[in-house]
Amino acid sequence: MKTILHKAEDRGFANHGWLQANHSFSFANYYNPEKMNFGALRVLNDDVIAPKMGFGTHPHNNMEIITIPLKGVLKHCDSMHNKWQSVIQDEVQVMSAGTGIEHSEINGSTDEHLSLFQIWIVPNKENVTPRYDQKKFNSKDRKNKLQMLVTSIDENVDGTLKIHQDAIISRIDLDKDSIFSYILKSESHGVFTMNIYGKFSINNTDIETRDAIAISETNSFSVTSNEASSLLFIEVPML
Repeated sequence: MKTILHKAEDRGFANHGWLQANHSFSFANYYNPEKMNFGALRVLNDDVIAPKMGFGTHPHNNMEIITIPLKGVLKHCDSMHNKWQSVIQDEVQVMSAGTGIEHSEINGSTDEHLSLFQIWIVPNKENVTPRYDQKKFNSKDRKNKLQMLVTSIDENVDGTLKIHQDAIISRIDLDKDSIFSYILKSESHGVFTMNIYGKFSINNTDIETRDAIAISETNSFSVTSNEASSLLFIEVPML
């Protein structure tokens, strides 16, 4: 099994005043040739957005974009005639940019900061018709068990959002001293495991809040929670 630890403090950081952004991979003005991607995972941004602020209308194409609000209210609008709509904690938003889409994302609160993860995954099919979806996931359903959020549009997995890639995004909330075994689809996949909060260990490596560990060249691995922890798994083909 190959593992690479990504410490939270080693991420790229940008302070735009209204936006505090941590970049796990090269993005915008942050460039690190050793952190360009993890397989098909191109972007994992950990953003905090000030009240009433956000990203103005901008374009994307041929990218699968997944947004996971952790706290606060995200307001979304796009060129597919989706008027301003809210995406809140425990909901997940997906967009297949395909042939091209324009969208805006802002903090929908007047007094509370918005915290979210934005994930970009390289698609396995280009120039598809753009699409948008969002879904609420009950936090009780990830208590000490895996909750799948996003899967491939080519697979019939009930209750998940869909993207154009053979990927799986999932979460689990572990009690202290829990042990969980993650089984990959195949050894040609890898899992970028982000610690949302808490402390756990994988392969005798401690992973603290907002640390991540990239895991590949294995069929499975074991997670041991040293304290109550919340984990985000992003499983992708290793391109």
